[in-house]
Amino acid sequence: MPSDTVRVVYTKYDGSAHRDYPARRFHSDELGVWVGVTKGTASVYHGRPSVEQIPFVLLIPHHAWWTGMFNPQPRTSEVYCDITTPARWEGDTVHIIDLDLDVVRRRTTGVVELRDEDEFDEHRTQFGYPDDLVREARAAADKLLVALGDGSEPFATHFHQYLQKVAD
Repeated sequence: MPSDTVRVVYTKYDGSAHRDYPARRFHSDELGVWVGVTKGTASVYHGRPSVEQIPFVLLIPHHAWWTGMFNPQPRTSEVYCDITTPARWEGDTVHIIDLDLDVVRRRTTGVVELRDEDEFDEHRTQFGYPDDLVREARAAADKLLVALGDGSEPFATHFHQYLQKVAD
């Protein structure tokens, strides 16, 4: 039986540290595994110790090329999706490779934007991203650009039930 705590480990394609933090497992459903991180959680960001200042919920899809972070106020991004390789689980630790591209929905305007294309292009060359990885990453970003704007779940309201659990 899985534990209540999941260790979330993001690396870059070259294996360098990106993010690493414990999260509380809420639920697993057809969309993926829902976890939450509360304010004050010790974490690692770009290889340096950090402390989460704003709670968030993370959806780790079962087989998709992205993860979805759902944020409360005052964060300006309501939904922040990292384009990633599909999650790889080892017990209660999930390993995710961040592929630089991000799709973000802004809280106040609802504007959906693709971010960090320059970083993606730089790392594509520097780290030697294979062509199939580039295709999958761009396809995931294209799908998310639509889904975050058209009211599709889990990006419309489904995540609110989990956000309340980390905000309390």
